[in-house]
Amino acid sequence: MKISLFDYNLPRALIAQSQIKPRDHSRLLILDRAKEKISHQHFYNLPEYLSANDVLVVNETKVFPARLYGHKSTGGQVEILLTEKINNSTWLAMIGARNLKVGDSIYLADKLVAKIIKDIDGKIKQIKFNQVGKKLEAIIDSIGHTPLPPYIKIKDSSKIKKDYQTIYARSLGSAAAPTAGLHFTNKVLQQLNKKGVKIFKVTLHVGLGTFAPVEVEDITKHKIHHEWASIDKNTVESLNKLKKQGKNIIAVGTTSARTLEAFATKAGHLSSGSKWVDIYIYPGYKYKFVDDLITNFHLPKSSLLFMVAALASREQILKAYQKAIKLKYRFFSFGDGMLITKNRL
Repeated sequence: MKISLFDYNLPRALIAQSQIKPRDHSRLLILDRAKEKISHQHFYNLPEYLSANDVLVVNETKVFPARLYGHKSTGGQVEILLTEKINNSTWLAMIGARNLKVGDSIYLADKLVAKIIKDIDGKIKQIKFNQVGKKLEAIIDSIGHTPLPPYIKIKDSSKIKKDYQTIYARSLGSAAAPTAGLHFTNKVLQQLNKKGVKIFKVTLHVGLGTFAPVEVEDITKHKIHHEWASIDKNTVESLNKLKKQGKNIIAVGTTSARTLEAFATKAGHLSSGSKWVDIYIYPGYKYKFVDDLITNFHLPKSSLLFMVAALASREQILKAYQKAIKLKYRFFSFGDGMLITKNRL
């Protein structure tokens, strides 16, 4: 399956650089994949299209400020981008400085020191901090910067830290936001609750691999990144019961969808637990637990675009994207939303 089949041209002006205020005033393209129809709404209209037969599953991961700035013993500046937690004091990180080797230390604010203890592949190194656990988390939260995607050019600030976080974020660990959830407000959640829509939470800590370009011509040869995911026993029992009753499972974001699919058996039965997941979804994949998906608009030739094209067809997705471009929807992390559904329009 050639990667060129998933390409499209996007005017740079449509790459959103900030969040719409209020959050739920972002636009919402509804794609009914069964009827092959499209409707253009706003996210605050979402409750009008859902009912007590719907179940939302959101990702409650919380973005941490993974970009740190420090200096070498010689005084040279160093940028650290934390990518994966190993234990309470040890991380994998991308180090933005040359000539650093195992045994070297990087000095950061608040007397925090990171020592390189292993070279993974030249770009990625394993580092150990001189602090652990909650104290380390508090320091990183204080001195760290939001790891915004490369296509967002604005500078980090306290406002951006808040905007690049869902209102229900609880579990610290993501290097990137589950952006489909950024559209939700307390008002929308309250309206959904009044309609009888049930909402459950799972956790998937988004890694920077989510932005990794696909560098193979045949997308089936791409090696997907792994991420830490978790679903508790009570959530699994409730979701399995509701699925058996015929309820419609709507994943909020590709991260929630990956979590559900990674924990589902071929028969569509969820298991509970915590584990590394590296599920790769592209056209030809049959979703086992997810029925519908709320998502943002994804980069051309990206693994996330492949994933949504596995739920609706590639042709329907690209047709919807072209309409969104024509109507000047806002794209990517701070952009507008999309509901991929069936038999709703």
